[in-house]
Amino acid sequence: MIGSKVQFTEDMKKDYTILIPTMLPMHFKMIAQILTRHGYKTELLENCGQNVKDCGLKYVHNDTCYPALLVIGQFLDAIQSGKYDSHKVALMLTQTGGGCRASNYIALLRKALEKAGYGYIPVISLNISGLEENPGFKLTLPLIRGMIYAVLYGDLLMTLRNQCRPYEIEPGTTDVLCDKWTKYLADELFDKKVSYQDVKKNYAAIVRDFDRIGRRQEKKIKVGIVGEIFVKFSPLGNNNLEDFLVSQGAEVSMPGLIDFCMYCIYNGVVDTKLYGIGKLKCIGSRVVYQIMRKMQNDLIAAIRQNSSFTAPTPIEHTRKLVSGYIGMGTKMGEGWLLPAEMLELIDSGVNNIVCAQPFGCLPNHIVGKGMMKPIKERHPNVNIVAIDYDPGATKINQENRIKLMLSCGAENAGIMPQSNSAEIKEQALHSQERKASGKPLTV
Repeated sequence: MIGSKVQFTEDMKKDYTILIPTMLPMHFKMIAQILTRHGYKTELLENCGQNVKDCGLKYVHNDTCYPALLVIGQFLDAIQSGKYDSHKVALMLTQTGGGCRASNYIALLRKALEKAGYGYIPVISLNISGLEENPGFKLTLPLIRGMIYAVLYGDLLMTLRNQCRPYEIEPGTTDVLCDKWTKYLADELFDKKVSYQDVKKNYAAIVRDFDRIGRRQEKKIKVGIVGEIFVKFSPLGNNNLEDFLVSQGAEVSMPGLIDFCMYCIYNGVVDTKLYGIGKLKCIGSRVVYQIMRKMQNDLIAAIRQNSSFTAPTPIEHTRKLVSGYIGMGTKMGEGWLLPAEMLELIDSGVNNIVCAQPFGCLPNHIVGKGMMKPIKERHPNVNIVAIDYDPGATKINQENRIKLMLSCGAENAGIMPQSNSAEIKEQALHSQERKASGKPLTV
């Protein structure tokens, strides 16, 4: 049977290495350490490049969405590299239980493994919906709690990194500090049972440490990134979008992973409100949502009390911003959260937005590209550019569209682009000409 299930057993837990695909390196390094602390041998994959895409194209149908192709390609590229004993590895994937391919990655991966001759490799579903179970892997409350801490830490480091890196006086200082704290937090999550009080103390220490980085006082173009969760966050999926934006003189702003987690949980509450189903699930979802909401508020308070950095927007405020734009029952392709995050960025003064859209996810294009027009109608000075990511898209075309958006954003903000790129400066001159002619400066 193609794509048949091979279970991860208790015996495998002893000597099998669980491979984890990358998405958010800082977050996932800490999550991997949490899994290791709970008795699982894990390794976070870092292989990237054309080989990953080629493996995905070889073993996955080319109509499959781009994130699935990349994740499966990364697994198969790693297995075929010879670095691992294929009879002693297992693969782990998240499974959301939603109506899109995020619930079907598992079957696609098993089918690809079978096709490549590795049908004996077990695939572990990481989910809280009871979709699949494996005797050798249990998602316990302490494990979930540790993962939530890792997500919160990762969001904090990502937020501070984005606000320091474009302004640092000594190049590389921010990344060195990120690496230091990622290692420290990962080791702490591995070595001892961390209390929530420890987490809050770490928040304050991290913020103060980043606030000591020497930074230039200058005005830069602020650019937000939203979109499908994988291509939004993953350097592999978005061709190192963050690095490119910083190289072009921009400050990046990106809503965190905890927002997506809370969005998924809150949808359990919405289902009961709209359809009258899952009343017990609704109670549980509401309790978990309130706990995580408090945790997010504690993180926000740590930033505000210990620095002048801009703190993330509370999810409750983000959720209210989308009222009048899209219904809360829209849950596919990042659903109501995607336009809500666009509005969150605009509300915080970020008027230039890159919406990262993957090939093969129609719902994401609907809630992304489809919502751009009503948002622009109410916020005419906002630049939102949708960038498509797929195996055939050229990096230069993607970057040129982003450069045009940056030149328009710089002109609207009265900033001359600080990039050394002659192209983007030329784009800025063109935007000045458009402004003089009375033509709109949005893209």
